Amino acid sequence: MPARQVLVVAATCALPLAAPAWGTGAETPAASEAGWTFRVLLDGKPIGEHRFRAGAPDVAGERTMVSEASFAVRLLGITVYRYQHRAVERWRGDCLVALSADTDDNGQRMRVSALAQGSAFEVSLPAAQSASGCVMSFAYWHPALRAQQRLLNAQTGRIEPVRIASLGEASLEVGTRRVNASGWRISGPARPIDVWYSPQGDWVGLDTRVDGGRTLSYRRF
Repeated sequence: MPARQVLVVAATCALPLAAPAWGTGAETPAASEAGWTFRVLLDGKPIGEHRFRAGAPDVAGERTMVSEASFAVRLLGITVYRYQHRAVERWRGDCLVALSADTDDNGQRMRVSALAQGSAFEVSLPAAQSASGCVMSFAYWHPALRAQQRLLNAQTGRIEPVRIASLGEASLEVGTRRVNASGWRISGPARPIDVWYSPQGDWVGLDTRVDGGRTLSYRRF
Protein backbone atom coordinates (compact mmCIF):
# COMPACT_ATOMS: atom_id res chain seq x y z
CA MET A 1 0.00 0.00 0.00
CA PRO A 2 1.47 3.43 -0.90
CA ALA A 3 2.77 5.36 2.13
CA ARG A 4 0.45 8.27 1.41
CA GLN A 5 -2.58 6.00 1.81
CA VAL A 6 -1.24 4.71 5.11
CA LEU A 7 -0.63 8.13 6.65
CA VAL A 8 -0.96 11.65 5.28
CA VAL A 9 0.14 14.09 7.96
CA ALA A 10 1.66 16.97 6.03
CA ALA A 11 -1.05 19.48 6.93
CA THR A 12 -2.09 18.18 10.34
CA CYS A 13 0.90 16.70 12.15
CA ALA A 14 2.54 20.11 11.92
CA LEU A 15 0.45 21.71 14.62
CA PRO A 16 0.92 25.39 15.50
CA LEU A 17 2.88 24.78 18.61
CA ALA A 18 3.96 27.25 21.21
CA ALA A 19 5.64 26.86 24.58
CA PRO A 20 5.15 26.26 28.31
CA ALA A 21 4.63 29.25 30.54
CA TRP A 22 7.09 31.56 32.21
CA GLY A 23 4.21 33.46 33.83
CA THR A 24 1.24 35.59 32.93
CA GLY A 25 1.20 39.36 32.87
CA ALA A 26 0.01 39.40 36.49
CA GLU A 27 2.97 37.32 37.70
CA THR A 28 6.66 37.99 38.15
CA PRO A 29 8.61 35.97 35.55
CA ALA A 30 11.37 33.69 36.76
CA ALA A 31 14.79 35.24 36.32
CA SER A 32 16.50 32.09 35.04
CA GLU A 33 16.28 30.14 31.82
CA ALA A 34 13.96 27.12 31.68
CA GLY A 35 13.34 24.21 29.36
CA TRP A 36 10.64 21.63 28.68
CA THR A 37 10.38 18.52 26.53
CA PHE A 38 7.29 16.82 25.10
CA ARG A 39 7.24 13.30 23.70
CA VAL A 40 5.27 13.13 20.43
CA LEU A 41 3.19 10.01 19.80
CA LEU A 42 1.14 8.68 16.91
CA ASP A 43 -1.55 6.24 18.08
CA GLY A 44 0.44 5.89 21.30
CA LYS A 45 3.77 5.11 19.62
CA PRO A 46 6.66 7.61 19.90
CA ILE A 47 7.68 9.38 16.69
CA GLY A 48 9.80 12.24 18.05
CA GLU A 49 10.10 15.11 20.49
CA HIS A 50 9.32 18.80 20.76
CA ARG A 51 11.66 20.83 22.97
CA PHE A 52 11.21 24.35 24.31
CA ARG A 53 13.71 26.73 25.88
CA ALA A 54 12.76 30.03 27.53
CA GLY A 55 15.43 32.66 28.06
CA ALA A 56 15.69 35.03 30.99
CA PRO A 57 14.11 38.50 30.57
CA ASP A 58 16.30 41.12 28.92
CA VAL A 59 16.67 44.73 30.09
CA ALA A 60 13.45 45.66 28.25
CA GLY A 61 11.51 42.90 30.03
CA GLU A 62 11.17 40.80 26.87
CA ARG A 63 11.71 37.05 26.80
CA THR A 64 12.66 34.73 23.97
CA MET A 65 11.24 31.25 23.49
CA VAL A 66 12.93 28.79 21.15
CA SER A 67 11.05 25.65 20.14
CA GLU A 68 12.44 22.76 18.08
CA ALA A 69 10.50 19.74 16.84
CA SER A 70 11.67 16.63 15.01
CA PHE A 71 9.36 13.76 13.97
CA ALA A 72 9.88 10.65 11.85
CA VAL A 73 7.12 8.17 11.01
CA ARG A 74 8.27 4.72 9.91
CA LEU A 75 6.41 1.86 8.24
CA LEU A 76 8.05 -1.58 8.08
CA GLY A 77 11.36 0.08 8.91
CA ILE A 78 11.06 2.66 6.12
CA THR A 79 10.69 6.36 6.95
CA VAL A 80 7.50 7.55 5.22
CA TYR A 81 7.26 11.01 6.78
CA ARG A 82 9.66 13.55 8.33
CA TYR A 83 8.95 16.84 10.02
CA GLN A 84 11.27 19.48 11.46
CA HIS A 85 10.29 22.85 12.87
CA ARG A 86 12.19 25.62 14.63
CA ALA A 87 10.57 28.81 15.90
CA VAL A 88 11.97 31.78 17.81
CA GLU A 89 9.30 33.87 19.53
CA ARG A 90 9.86 37.10 21.47
CA TRP A 91 7.25 38.14 24.03
CA ARG A 92 6.58 41.31 26.00
CA GLY A 93 4.17 40.46 28.81
CA ASP A 94 1.25 38.56 27.27
CA CYS A 95 1.83 39.82 23.71
CA LEU A 96 3.93 38.36 20.92
CA VAL A 97 6.28 41.02 19.54
CA ALA A 98 8.28 38.99 17.01
CA LEU A 99 8.36 35.54 15.45
CA SER A 100 10.69 33.77 13.04
CA ALA A 101 9.99 30.14 12.10
CA ASP A 102 11.32 27.59 9.62
CA THR A 103 9.55 24.32 8.84
CA ASP A 104 10.43 21.31 6.71
CA ASP A 105 7.20 19.35 6.35
CA ASN A 106 8.30 16.18 4.56
CA GLY A 107 10.28 18.19 2.02
CA GLN A 108 7.92 21.17 1.82
CA ARG A 109 9.80 24.13 3.26
CA MET A 110 8.06 27.12 4.81
CA ARG A 111 9.27 30.29 6.52
CA VAL A 112 7.29 32.69 8.70
CA SER A 113 8.40 36.16 9.79
CA ALA A 114 6.30 38.57 11.88
CA LEU A 115 6.90 41.71 13.96
CA ALA A 116 4.84 44.04 16.15
CA GLN A 117 5.14 47.63 14.92
CA GLY A 118 3.37 50.30 16.95
CA SER A 119 -0.24 49.23 17.45
CA ALA A 120 -0.13 46.69 14.60
CA PHE A 121 1.21 43.15 14.30
CA GLU A 122 2.66 42.62 10.83
CA VAL A 123 3.29 39.27 9.15
CA SER A 124 5.72 39.67 6.23
CA LEU A 125 6.33 36.01 5.28
CA PRO A 126 5.02 33.91 3.67
CA ALA A 127 2.37 36.53 2.79
CA ALA A 128 1.62 40.02 4.09
CA GLN A 129 -1.01 40.17 6.81
CA SER A 130 -1.76 42.72 9.52
CA ALA A 131 -3.72 42.68 12.77
CA SER A 132 -4.31 45.36 15.37
CA GLY A 133 -3.68 45.05 19.08
CA CYS A 134 -2.08 42.26 21.10
CA VAL A 135 -1.60 39.01 19.18
CA MET A 136 -0.81 35.59 20.63
CA SER A 137 0.44 32.49 18.88
CA PHE A 138 -1.03 29.07 19.71
CA ALA A 139 0.47 29.51 23.19
CA TYR A 140 -1.02 26.47 24.93
CA TRP A 141 0.98 27.31 28.07
CA HIS A 142 -0.76 30.65 28.61
CA PRO A 143 -4.01 31.01 30.65
CA ALA A 144 -5.02 33.98 28.48
CA LEU A 145 -5.19 31.61 25.49
CA ARG A 146 -8.66 30.51 26.62
CA ALA A 147 -10.10 33.97 26.03
CA GLN A 148 -8.65 34.44 22.53
CA GLN A 149 -10.66 34.59 19.32
CA ARG A 150 -7.65 34.63 16.97
CA LEU A 151 -4.22 33.03 17.10
CA LEU A 152 -1.11 33.19 14.92
CA ASN A 153 -0.11 29.89 13.31
CA ALA A 154 3.69 29.72 13.52
CA GLN A 155 3.93 27.31 10.59
CA THR A 156 1.64 28.96 8.04
CA GLY A 157 1.85 32.60 9.16
CA ARG A 158 -1.95 32.89 9.15
CA ILE A 159 -3.84 34.61 11.94
CA GLU A 160 -6.70 32.15 12.42
CA PRO A 161 -10.13 32.66 14.03
CA VAL A 162 -10.66 30.18 16.87
CA ARG A 163 -13.25 29.09 19.43
CA ILE A 164 -12.04 27.68 22.77
CA ALA A 165 -14.28 25.76 25.19
CA SER A 166 -13.84 23.63 28.31
CA LEU A 167 -13.84 19.83 28.01
CA GLY A 168 -14.01 19.14 31.75
CA GLU A 169 -11.66 16.76 33.55
CA ALA A 170 -10.05 13.45 32.59
CA SER A 171 -7.31 11.12 33.78
CA LEU A 172 -4.20 11.56 31.64
CA GLU A 173 -1.02 9.48 31.50
CA VAL A 174 1.98 11.78 31.76
CA GLY A 175 5.37 10.09 31.85
CA THR A 176 5.15 7.23 34.33
CA ARG A 177 2.16 8.54 36.26
CA ARG A 178 -1.47 9.46 35.76
CA VAL A 179 -2.75 12.93 36.60
CA ASN A 180 -6.20 14.46 36.80
CA ALA A 181 -6.16 16.98 33.97
CA SER A 182 -8.56 19.64 32.75
CA GLY A 183 -9.05 19.94 29.02
CA TRP A 184 -9.81 22.76 26.58
CA ARG A 185 -10.77 22.31 22.93
CA ILE A 186 -9.52 24.72 20.27
CA SER A 187 -11.83 24.71 17.26
CA GLY A 188 -11.11 26.61 14.08
CA PRO A 189 -8.00 24.85 12.70
CA ALA A 190 -8.61 22.02 10.22
CA ARG A 191 -9.09 19.62 13.14
CA PRO A 192 -9.92 20.44 16.77
CA ILE A 193 -7.00 20.44 19.21
CA ASP A 194 -7.55 19.24 22.80
CA VAL A 195 -5.08 20.74 25.28
CA TRP A 196 -4.60 19.35 28.80
CA TYR A 197 -3.47 21.00 32.05
CA SER A 198 -2.50 19.64 35.46
CA PRO A 199 -4.35 20.79 38.62
CA GLN A 200 -1.46 23.28 39.09
CA GLY A 201 -2.15 24.77 35.65
CA ASP A 202 0.88 23.31 33.85
CA TRP A 203 0.45 22.31 30.21
CA VAL A 204 0.98 18.52 30.18
CA GLY A 205 -0.59 17.20 26.98
CA LEU A 206 -2.27 17.70 23.64
CA ASP A 207 -4.35 15.45 21.35
CA THR A 208 -5.70 15.82 17.83
CA ARG A 209 -6.70 13.66 14.88
CA VAL A 210 -4.59 13.41 11.74
CA ASP A 211 -5.33 11.96 8.33
CA GLY A 212 -6.42 8.33 8.41
CA GLY A 213 -8.26 8.87 11.71
CA ARG A 214 -5.08 8.43 13.74
CA THR A 215 -4.32 10.28 16.98
CA LEU A 216 -1.36 12.62 17.38
CA SER A 217 -0.46 13.33 21.01
CA TYR A 218 1.98 15.40 23.03
CA ARG A 219 2.91 14.29 26.56
CA ARG A 220 5.22 16.19 28.87
CA PHE A 221 8.25 14.24 30.12
